[in-house]
Amino acid sequence: MYRGNNRFASRQPPTEVARSPQHTSVPANMSPAAAKVGLVNLSEAAGARVSFPSGLSGYPFALVYRRYLFHESSTVIHLFHALSGLSLAAFNFAGSQLYHSAVCILVQFLMLRLMGRTVTTVLCSFTFQMVYLLAGYYYTATEEYDIKWTMPHCVLMLKLVGLSFDYYDGGKEPSQLSSDQKKAALQSVPSLLEVCGFSYFYGGFLVGPQFTLRSYQRLVAGELTDCPGKPPNSAIPAMKRFALGFLCLVIYTIFSPYYPDSYYLTDEYEAQPFWYRCVFILLWAKVILYKYVSCWVIAEGVCVLTGLGYNGVVEGEHQWDACANMKVWLFETTPLFGGTISSFNINTNAWVARHVFKRLKFLGNKTLSHVTTLLFLTIWHGLHSGYVLCFSMEFFIITVERQALALVRDSPLLTKLSNSALYPLIYVVQQFIHWLFMGYPLVPFCLFTYDKWLKVYSSIYFCGHVFFLVAFLIMPYLRKALVPKKERSQKQE
Repeated sequence: MYRGNNRFASRQPPTEVARSPQHTSVPANMSPAAAKVGLVNLSEAAGARVSFPSGLSGYPFALVYRRYLFHESSTVIHLFHALSGLSLAAFNFAGSQLYHSAVCILVQFLMLRLMGRTVTTVLCSFTFQMVYLLAGYYYTATEEYDIKWTMPHCVLMLKLVGLSFDYYDGGKEPSQLSSDQKKAALQSVPSLLEVCGFSYFYGGFLVGPQFTLRSYQRLVAGELTDCPGKPPNSAIPAMKRFALGFLCLVIYTIFSPYYPDSYYLTDEYEAQPFWYRCVFILLWAKVILYKYVSCWVIAEGVCVLTGLGYNGVVEGEHQWDACANMKVWLFETTPLFGGTISSFNINTNAWVARHVFKRLKFLGNKTLSHVTTLLFLTIWHGLHSGYVLCFSMEFFIITVERQALALVRDSPLLTKLSNSALYPLIYVVQQFIHWLFMGYPLVPFCLFTYDKWLKVYSSIYFCGHVFFLVAFLIMPYLRKALVPKKERSQKQE
């Protein structure tokens, strides 16, 4: 129960068994201290039974590669990466589930080998890989976040489809390609063993990050290093990423028992005051995202340790962020929705931008391209209605935020206010609104089904929809009131 005004400070974990999004059970009366005792408890409480132990095992594999295989032939290295990734798959999933990835890899290789550099190859690859993934979702999905073969398969699907795009781009004239496409374009068909090593690479098989076959080829050739001819000096950068990821995991482990998804569906949540329900969403969103942050940053450390994370030299310093999936500092400090999106799941967003958004240029409409891209992301995540609501709400929020930023930029009064001594207070208000309405679309994303997220949204009176709809409708009038007529006429021209 909650007494007095100090509700959040005195709150205990729910009195019922709370399921994490990973379909693991966390005893509701478990204290935060007990939740962090031992590696097994840490992993289970964080819902990281797959990601965390398997992410850790990537570090020994990376050390073996650096110490014993760096100078070996490409065949040996491909074989090691493929077998290492397969061992992770066998550890996490039933043996009978391993054939799904093997089938898709083999079919993709045969498409490249037999169909050549054609639009038909790209379309067939996209259709086959996407349909296979969606069929997996359809036959295995429940109303919880399931740890099944489909979890790493959605990562693999992007890799294999990206492979067909990159092979197709390799047949174009360089003048027809963007800088990113030139870096990723493949000049020849990779071998089956090469595709297996790329697909099962232990640094990105389970949770990402996304990287191109061309980057993987450079890794195998020993080119991704700050010491030509020697393993990279990347141990310290890798350990920094691991330490940061582990810290995020500990934060999630400590606080997640207090903010389980299941609490939304209890009578207790519905009985709380409106302000409490909203603030709970804010704090829950902040905690729940640390689960993803921790997995991605730990996986990034593996890539950095092997050298795959090497990104050249900038201002005399070697960079190790080629596989960065999180900009943690930006994620923690930005008061903008766009800032959070640009700091989160970076490599997947880059993949979607390169292979979906930019290739829809023929539509001739940027908004339509954006909507189509979000539709792809919605389907790629799964078949639940919660994903549709999440990404449609994201589009609406970003649209309103861009209009608001343009208003502040064009209005002398608002520009002056944003640069005044009041900005710290404005920043606090921005952050509150930012995280409240970051959590708002995350509710259907994590609760999945219509009956669950509708219950939560009804309990808070669809405040996110109301807030942004009102903001969208009044924005033109605010521009008329706050932007000088000269500025408005220049924008129209």
